[in-house]
Amino acid sequence: MSRVSFEQLLDAGVHFGHLKRKWNPAMAPYIFMERNGIHVIDLHKTVAKLDEASEVLRNLARSGRRVLFVATKKQAKQIVADKATAIGMPYVVERWPGGMLTNFPTIRKAVKKMSTIDKMSKDGTFDNLSKREKLQITRQRAKLEKMLGSIADLNRLPAALFVIDVMKEHIAVREANRLGIPVFAMVDTNSDPSTIDFVIPSNDDATKSIELILEVVCQAINEGLQEGRASEKEDTVAAEQEDETPRRERKARSSARRERTVKEDDEALNMAVISRVAKDLEEE
Repeated sequence: MSRVSFEQLLDAGVHFGHLKRKWNPAMAPYIFMERNGIHVIDLHKTVAKLDEASEVLRNLARSGRRVLFVATKKQAKQIVADKATAIGMPYVVERWPGGMLTNFPTIRKAVKKMSTIDKMSKDGTFDNLSKREKLQITRQRAKLEKMLGSIADLNRLPAALFVIDVMKEHIAVREANRLGIPVFAMVDTNSDPSTIDFVIPSNDDATKSIELILEVVCQAINEGLQEGRASEKEDTVAAEQEDETPRRERKARSSARRERTVKEDDEALNMAVISRVAKDLEEE
C-alpha cells in the first residue's frame, strides 16, 4: 500500500512544475501536461517513485546506515533540520562545504577541532588566554558549529544523500556521483534527473510540497530504524538463549564436582578418624 495518496500530493501542490521555457527535456517522462505555460508533473509517477525510494531508504536505515539530507534553500532549511533531527540523521542546511564527501578526512578534522575547543573551555585552558584569543576561538567555534554541527556524529561517509533541488545542490550531487554514493532527490521540471539514482518528480519550491515528501521519507527511515533495533534485540535474546544451555551444563558439572569433592573429603575424614581410633585401641 502506498505511503501517500494522490489527493495528499495534489493538496500540497506537488504537481506544480516550472514554466515551459525553463524545462529540462530529460524530465519529459515525468510531465503529465502543460497548462497556462506551466508544466504539470504526473503525480501517478510521483507516487510510484516515492514509494520505491521510501522502501530503499527503509532498508538502508534498518541495516544501520546513515542518510545525509542536503537542502540549503530558504524554503527547505528549517523543515529538513527538524525532520532529520527527529530521526537522528545528519543534515546540511547551510552552505555546502566543498569536498565534504571527496575530502571527508579534512571535514572530520574540523569537527574534531570543535571538540578540542570544548575541552579547552572545560579543563580551564581558556582561563590562561587573553581576552582577544578567547574571542577569536569562540567565534571560530561558532562558525564551525553553524557549518558542521549537524554532521558532528557522522564518523564515516553516508550510505546515501537525500537532496532537495538538485540544481542548487549540484556540487553535493557531483561529489556523491564521484564516490558512488546513491542520491535520492526531489527533482523539478527544470532539473536534470540523469545524475540522480532515485528520482522523485515533485515541486521542490513549495514549502508544503517539501514537507509532505520529507514526512513520507522520514517515516520510512524511522520504520527502518525501529526494525533494526528490534532485530538487534531479537539477535541478542537468541544469543543469550544459545549461551544458556552451555551455562546450565557448566553449572551442573560444577555442582557435581563440588558434591564429589565434599563426599571425597568426608570419606577421607572418616578414614582418618577410623585410623586414629584403631591406633588408640592398639595402644591401650
